[in-house]
Amino acid sequence: MAGNPRNGRPYRRLCAWLRAQRLPCARCGHNIGYELDAKHPLSFTVDHVIPLSKGGDLLDRDNARPMHRRCNSAKGNRTPAPPQPKPQRASRRW
Repeated sequence: MAGNPRNGRPYRRLCAWLRAQRLPCARCGHNIGYELDAKHPLSFTVDHVIPLSKGGDLLDRDNARPMHRRCNSAKGNRTPAPPQPKPQRASRRW
């Protein structure tokens, strides 16, 4: 039986690729502490858009995005909700 796939070189390359981009958190939009300790709530983690538990690919770059540890934990294994159309405002009645 193979070990944890997150310990392998392909996953470390994916993490390095995301770190090099220095993107903000995909959930809240704030800067990520890329150099913080891994246990810090604002440190970097890899979020999978389609969760691994729902068939998402661990190593697919299109399925990975940077996120704070706190935001990723709050998201859990949910997929992002489709954007809701904004309601049309009626003009004011004078």
